[in-house]
Amino acid sequence: MLDWQDIQIFLEVARSERLTDAARRLGLDHSTVSRRTRRFEQALNTQLFERSTHGYHLTEAGQQLLAHAEEMARHAFEAGESLTDKNHQISGQIRLGVTEGFGTWVIAPLLSAFCERHPGVTLDLLALPRVVNLSRHEADLAITVERPVSPGLVISRLCDYRLRLYGSREYLARHGTPSRLPELGEHRLVGYVDDLIFSEQLSYLDPLLDPSVVGRPGPHFAMRSTSVTTQHAACLHDAGLAVLPCFMASTSDELVNVLDDDVEIVRQFWITARQEQRRLARVRLLWDFLREALEANRAFLMGETRALVIPDLPSPTSSSPTAASPTSYSPRAE
Repeated sequence: MLDWQDIQIFLEVARSERLTDAARRLGLDHSTVSRRTRRFEQALNTQLFERSTHGYHLTEAGQQLLAHAEEMARHAFEAGESLTDKNHQISGQIRLGVTEGFGTWVIAPLLSAFCERHPGVTLDLLALPRVVNLSRHEADLAITVERPVSPGLVISRLCDYRLRLYGSREYLARHGTPSRLPELGEHRLVGYVDDLIFSEQLSYLDPLLDPSVVGRPGPHFAMRSTSVTTQHAACLHDAGLAVLPCFMASTSDELVNVLDDDVEIVRQFWITARQEQRRLARVRLLWDFLREALEANRAFLMGETRALVIPDLPSPTSSSPTAASPTSYSPRAE
């Protein structure tokens, strides 16, 4: 008979691939997790993990057990939710993973309205310059720039957004404003670190830097960063020209759109959840809220307006969640 706690420890180690991370999530001591994992393998007379300095990686036997363990965990989770009736209560915790720039400049302001409407819900917003891994249970919901392909996920296209090429007024005054693509070869650029880009959807500078268009050696990258927020700050403070989402660049009067007719990039955001999480009322509520809020902000995301529209909030004198008019949020970068 398998011990359920051993299964839980096995799952966390498999998902985290590191004992320290698994121990933290389980609320156990690192040495306890190590000892229980080895004892579990001995009880099964099977090696479940390949151990190295890079972490714990599943063996073939471990992969076979993982499928059964995930199914057991899913049934246990659903049973617990059903018995306590939590899935009918608008309370509890939701962890939302989202790309750093979108999470900081759009999602965080919008979620203020969600928090106001549902004070019983605690939101963990993971705004990261990487993709959140739902398979490892890093989050309940994820917003990504690429459509996920993992099985067992509920996936929906969330919204489109536009990016353009920007420079600060001070930079353009010093170095001139390019009027056509070949002139980019005379300018400094700010962009991503090529070998650390976490999605091909972010390689939008490549088509603009074709040597046949801008010549050789081409533009000089004054600064590169894994963070689009850092790129925005560098561009704002005169480091060079940068391709930025309109929802970020439009918040500052100091940034000027250049080569408007030549540089127009449209990308998408996708919203994703595991099937069992998507069935929870609080998760469905946040899913629907985000879809409605971002649909209301289509013009802002496409760079057609400069103010983010915050969804309706209840008025102090009314119990209706839509009693107040939407408000505009237009942050100004310092």
